[in-house]
Amino acid sequence: MSEIAIQRHGLMLVLSSPSGAGKTTLSRLLLEADENISMSVSVTTRAPREGEVDGRDYFFKSTEEFGLMRNRGELLEHAKVFDNYYGTPSAPVNEALAKGRDVLFDIDWQGTQQLMETANQHLVKVFIMPPSGQELEKRLTKRALDPPEVVAARMDKAWNEISHYTDYEYIIINDVVEESMKKLRSILRAERLKRERQIGLANFVRGLQQTL
Repeated sequence: MSEIAIQRHGLMLVLSSPSGAGKTTLSRLLLEADENISMSVSVTTRAPREGEVDGRDYFFKSTEEFGLMRNRGELLEHAKVFDNYYGTPSAPVNEALAKGRDVLFDIDWQGTQQLMETANQHLVKVFIMPPSGQELEKRLTKRALDPPEVVAARMDKAWNEISHYTDYEYIIINDVVEESMKKLRSILRAERLKRERQIGLANFVRGLQQTL
């Protein structure tokens, strides 16, 4: 017997964490496991890292180009992080949500607060915690993406980021990735079932009433 499909509005799933806590890994695994969610591709003024592709990982823009997008109101949120600007283009997100597709955001607390002001109805906020400070530093050092001085700066900033955990509805302590993924997928399943997101439910109920 096939499952009854009810039209729904897409949701915006935000994952935030200190750098190195594991949100990028969890994001990748979720995208691989769930075909109805796609990654929001951010605009950034930072230089591409090795292997990153423009339009897939980020839209790489100059500071001037970023400023024009911001001034034209083309960004859902934007923030300055480690001397670089990041932002979320609004058009592709709104198009996906209208089609019932979910959009995943890998953004910090500043971006999350902006989304809370402009799109809170369809926002689901998850904060990823490291199991300890020692483990966080180990992960940052092991991934070898940044020089030691940048790792130190990220560690210094970690507590400020963690202090905003109360802005989030869900907290996942990312000790074992497999367990964290189970929790994340459970959150997504539950949020998709919320009545206010099932915009086709009224039509279904009217049809059901006629059969009773």
